[in-house]
Amino acid sequence: MTGVPRRVWAARHGFLPNQQHVNGQERLRAAFGALLGLFTTALLGRLFVDAAALPWIIAPMGASAVLLFAVPASPLAQPWAMLGGNLLAAVIGVACARGIPEPMMAAAVAVSAAIGLMFVLRCIHPPAGAVALTAVVGGPAIEGLGFGFVIYPVLINSVCLLTLAVLYNRATGREYPQRKAVIAGAEPAGAAPSSLGGLATEDLDAVLDEYNQVLDVSREDLRDLFLRAEAHAYRRRFGSVSCADVMTRAVISVEYGTLLEEAWEVMQRHQIKALPVVDRARRVVGMMTRADLMRRAGPGGYRGFDERLRRFVRRSGRTHSDKAEVVGQVMSTPVQTAEELTPLIDVIALLGGAGHSHIPIVDHEGRLSGIVTPRDLIAELYRGRLAVTA
Repeated sequence: MTGVPRRVWAARHGFLPNQQHVNGQERLRAAFGALLGLFTTALLGRLFVDAAALPWIIAPMGASAVLLFAVPASPLAQPWAMLGGNLLAAVIGVACARGIPEPMMAAAVAVSAAIGLMFVLRCIHPPAGAVALTAVVGGPAIEGLGFGFVIYPVLINSVCLLTLAVLYNRATGREYPQRKAVIAGAEPAGAAPSSLGGLATEDLDAVLDEYNQVLDVSREDLRDLFLRAEAHAYRRRFGSVSCADVMTRAVISVEYGTLLEEAWEVMQRHQIKALPVVDRARRVVGMMTRADLMRRAGPGGYRGFDERLRRFVRRSGRTHSDKAEVVGQVMSTPVQTAEELTPLIDVIALLGGAGHSHIPIVDHEGRLSGIVTPRDLIAELYRGRLAVTA
């Protein structure tokens, strides 16, 4: 098979249906929603208008129902797109029907103008093209309505169907209309470390500008899908790695009553930034970090910050003092811990958010057995890279 036949055979994939990741329950939910929405909209139209003279529902509502109930997350199905697109197309369609004598030209101009203005007003709604066409070729009943066609049946039908879509989607667990998320720093649970602030709004905007086509998915949903896919990829790679496999076992800790001066000397001697605080049973009760000490040292009249810090951790030597003397007075609580068998990917997510830079690891009895730091993660990533290239 060569030449044109081969290209035709290869192009057949473009005409085959794409794979759908929707289960049977979701399909049934969408189909029943469309049934309920269209039946109720048609019933209300039939009750309030003369069914013999006017249509109680117009055909484009069927196309709108597909979007509102089957793909409620689509930007093309949002309330402004649905209402704005349908009403705009109705106005343009009636204007073209009245102003252009040739019906075929009027129909073509109506749909074309509707598409152009929907882009301008950001209310792209594919069924609106059928609304514009209906205004031109809908027959004597539609033609006799003039611009009243915009109010009924277009506005009334659209409002009824949209109201039912909002109620039905929310009742069946679908967020509709979609709320615009503040996506800077909003990551799904379990996201990979490179996701945490790595994919910015500007990155998506730049790619979408380069793509230069209308996508039937919002920017927020697109980013969420990227992050979730990345998290799944990390789980596939590191899902079998637990905290016990990567943690630092020779963990240095202090107790609640340890003097600040002693704790500071330990941190300086071992060049560490955080110390788990444990009780006598080695259960973690808090974390003391350099940041805790710096924050409590605060501004003062000393010559420099280093001197302020040394003054702060130094014992006062008095029986009663307003100054913090022991670790328990400055430590951070509550502390985020993880068990030894916790998957590493879960700890990666903890380290990436809420200001956690050290995660104490505890055994099945809740006793301190190790600690995971960014250094441990880097070492594990390096070992994984060596294993891949070996």
